[in-house]
Formats: sequence, structure tokens, C-alpha cells
Amino acid sequence: MDTTQAAALRQPLLAQRSALLAQLAEQRGGVIGRAEAAAAHFGQPEDPPAQLAAERDLVFALDERETAHLAAVDAALDRIEAGTYGECTDCGTEISAARLHATPEAARCVHCQEKAEQHRRAA
Repeated sequence: MDTTQAAALRQPLLAQRSALLAQLAEQRGGVIGRAEAAAAHFGQPEDPPAQLAAERDLVFALDERETAHLAAVDAALDRIEAGTYGECTDCGTEISAARLHATPEAARCVHCQEKAEQHRRAA
């Protein structure tokens, strides 16, 4: 991928990064501390323990997913700066422009991504 094409995808990545940081800040309590936010969110004594546990697990899963997505976006921005954006991190082949437009943070070609997902499911 040439530098012009990579630069064109930099702005959507920066927008995603900004949105993810805002989401994480909101999930983590915004201007109050994370412990205070958790206590306020999960501290209702009238709620059944199973409901509290399910809500807590959901919040932690969302936080984990958003954090992983943020790491992928940051890695894509690093690849743009390094001049390696658009190359599969596993096999080195060029990632299709259509894939990068659909998922600008993609680090792998479709073939390598499918292999990685199969390996993850088998583990």
C-alpha cells in the first residue's frame, strides 16, 4: 500500500481511537475513579447477587473488548508511521484495499486471519 492510501486511512483510525478512548473513559467512570464508579454501579443492595455478577461480567467483557480494539487501532497507526501498513503481519503479503477500508485496523490478510481464528477456537 502506498503512503497516500495509508494516509487516507489514518484519519478514520484516529477517529476510532478517539471514540474508543471516550467509551473506555465512560465505562470506567469518567471523571470519578474506577473504584467509585464500580461501587456506584454494582452497590445496590436490593439487586440479586446473580444479577450483580452478570452485570459486572458484562462490563468487564466490554472493557476488555474495547481495550483490545484500541490496541489494534494503535498498532495500525504505528504501522502507518513505520511504513508497513497494509502488509500482513504474519505472512508479509499485501492486505487487500477492500479489507483495509472495511477494517482499517486489520493486521492480517484474510487467509492468515482465518488461520489465527481457527487456532484460537482450537485452543
